[in-house]
Amino acid sequence: MEIKKEGESVNEFGDGVAWYRGAMVGKGSFGCVYLATLKNQKFNYSYFPSVMAVKSAEVSNSGSIQKEREVLNNIKGCPYIIRCFGDETTTGKNGAMVYNLLLEYGSGGTLAQRIDRIGSKGLSEFEVRNHTRSMLRGLNYIHTIGYVHCDMKPDNVLLVPNYSKGSSTEFNAKIGDLGLAKREKNQSKKRRLEPYWRGTPMYLSPEAVSDNVQECPADIWALGCIVLEMLTGKPPWDREEDNAEDVLTKIRGGHEMPRIPDNLSKEAKDFLKGCFVRNPRYRWTAEMLLTHPFVDGLIDDEGVEQPQEVEDINVIDSILLVTESDDEFAYYSEDWSEDDSSGYWSEEDYEDIEDEMASYFAEEGLFKVEKSITVISSTIDSIGGSDHINDPSVEVPSGSPSNNSPKCPLSFTIPAGV
Repeated sequence: MEIKKEGESVNEFGDGVAWYRGAMVGKGSFGCVYLATLKNQKFNYSYFPSVMAVKSAEVSNSGSIQKEREVLNNIKGCPYIIRCFGDETTTGKNGAMVYNLLLEYGSGGTLAQRIDRIGSKGLSEFEVRNHTRSMLRGLNYIHTIGYVHCDMKPDNVLLVPNYSKGSSTEFNAKIGDLGLAKREKNQSKKRRLEPYWRGTPMYLSPEAVSDNVQECPADIWALGCIVLEMLTGKPPWDREEDNAEDVLTKIRGGHEMPRIPDNLSKEAKDFLKGCFVRNPRYRWTAEMLLTHPFVDGLIDDEGVEQPQEVEDINVIDSILLVTESDDEFAYYSEDWSEDDSSGYWSEEDYEDIEDEMASYFAEEGLFKVEKSITVISSTIDSIGGSDHINDPSVEVPSGSPSNNSPKCPLSFTIPAGV
């Protein structure tokens, strides 16, 4: 997402019933993001917070945003995912219908902006550990509900003020931009041969590039890329001479891995190795990584004071007019600089470990197929010429691991490259 300076706003999309459209704060292929404030600040309007982010596009080009609305409606309730307060249509200056998605505002900006502000030295490991745990909790929730994010990257992680009393961090990291998310499923051969992938090349997993397979393990690989970028201040594939095509070539073939600096802590390096396992069957899950020493033992802010609770107006009314393809993806190149203080794992690391890993995972029953959770998507009923979304009741699993879930042996180390 391209971030604009506040004040660069032309109100071409109109205001909502209860809110004024303010400055443009972001722009992407999906549309534009604006700051929005309530028209009557003194009146406690129960549906909205006082400040929101409004993602807008003309209805004819709003398929990605409406897809995000549907996904957020099915995975709502997690404090580590950006909240959705509903959607609304407005009329633009040219008379066109505009679709608006009303979202929680991340006043701390994106994680990408935070990394850019700090520079090449990277964030402190303490801050990285806190943000990583928040992202893991969000991903674990998304995966448990049966979705794959498909576009995890620093630009899609927002920093929201932490309202917890006695909190050790100023901002909480929350996952946003779920317009490319999809339901997890066992992909057929035909699906795997489709000539595209979702997301951004820099953060794609080997199986996504080679086989067009993007399931939950692909999000974990991307998470590893984000953690590495937070720690180093540089993108995971960090070479000036490379472009996006070169990165895809490296990911697709061979055993080359993102560089991990030698000066990181033992826990950080071991955590990254659990994410950068080339074979997705042996890659750690979000639930397993939540027990890793790198994120385990931090002060827990769950269950403490939260911002004012607001309702979703779409429980009452909504409109859904998808008119463009859901299969959008971002593709761009960046410039990266060289870092000579980094090292690779040897080829022996991943060749010697695969047999041992296969035996271990088989003994632990980690390949046992478990019954998946089915989430009923929103349905649309046409009543009196308008569309209404029936918000289904979705039973959300608790955050504690199930008895049948894989357990993480903290004493077991997985070298990257498998």
